Amino acid sequence: MKISNENLKEIESCIVTTEGMGARIRHILGDDSIDQKGLSWEVEAAVEALDVFTSRWTIEILATLYIAGDRRFNELRKLLSGISSRTLSDKLKKCTKNGLVDRVVVDGPPVRVTYRLTDHGQRSGRLLGSLVAYMKIKKGSVTSE
Repeated sequence: MKISNENLKEIESCIVTTEGMGARIRHILGDDSIDQKGLSWEVEAAVEALDVFTSRWTIEILATLYIAGDRRFNELRKLLSGISSRTLSDKLKKCTKNGLVDRVVVDGPPVRVTYRLTDHGQRSGRLLGSLVAYMKIKKGSVTSE
């Protein structure tokens, strides 16, 4: 994807801002966690925080809902090429349990079920946005005109 040089500079500025905030947060947490619980606690907490995104298909489901918006089950299945209905159902249940996705049921007939990101899911998507943009730039999939 090619974007204007001005937009690329703005994205890179946002990434730098996010890096600065991340460094500050890391500094605060590092000072407190090393004194209170030790380095291993901090590493475990980081792994636990990111664990929800490491399962196969979970990031694809979350990214699809973040980018495409609310979707019904079959719409999601069609957008996620290669996923089985059972796997999608299992992953949606896990995302719901983790508080990232809401299952919205509208009484019918017919009953309609829609999946959407919770506020927590939306916020996670926004927080990961800088990382995604950085990786797109590094891999060359986003360049300036």
